[in-house]
Amino acid sequence: MSEQPLTIALSKGRILDDTLPLFAEAGIVPAEDIKKSRKLIFDTNHAHIKLVVIRATDVPTYVEYGAADMGVAGKDVLMEYNSNGFYEPLDLNIATCRLMTAALKGAKEPEGRIKVASKFVGLTKRYFAEQGRQADIIKLYGGMELAPIMGLADLIVDIVDTGNTLKANGLEARDLIAPISSRLVVGKAAMKIKHRQIQPIIDKLSEAVERRR
Repeated sequence: MSEQPLTIALSKGRILDDTLPLFAEAGIVPAEDIKKSRKLIFDTNHAHIKLVVIRATDVPTYVEYGAADMGVAGKDVLMEYNSNGFYEPLDLNIATCRLMTAALKGAKEPEGRIKVASKFVGLTKRYFAEQGRQADIIKLYGGMELAPIMGLADLIVDIVDTGNTLKANGLEARDLIAPISSRLVVGKAAMKIKHRQIQPIIDKLSEAVERRR
């Protein structure tokens, strides 16, 4: 019985650096060096498995709409995307960091409505609504630390790793919104149609994650 083709969407950047060794432990290796190529689609050591390397924010879309059967994306991206169009069967425990609020060191938060800058507009809105706080959300694409310094926002919502960038810019981390790591996601249709092929990959990745603990 021939294997059905499987496409796995991987996030570019830091997550990719952590994903490739984990996939290798699970027996899936690209046929060429992904980092030295300008290609976006890669064959692997399995004739039926292909890897596509795309922007992290696009991974949930590719998986939900079936262009990819499975994918790897950060929990921050999945929370922002906020869809039930796929399953999230495994925390890969890689690219770990924290999603936090931050403000100028020692600055008092306004009593009433606050201004918050973030690239995660949807999850920031939901977070402050759950807190019962009125917030105007300002979308920025980078350089979040600048927003409180320049008076654009009272708070920012951003990914914090070491916290050194915040400190260097006179900011401090405040509230933890969620611990972040990369997750394996599987399309609902793919899980139904290709379960016989997908489940062993989930199992092998799960074993690789456990071995690293």
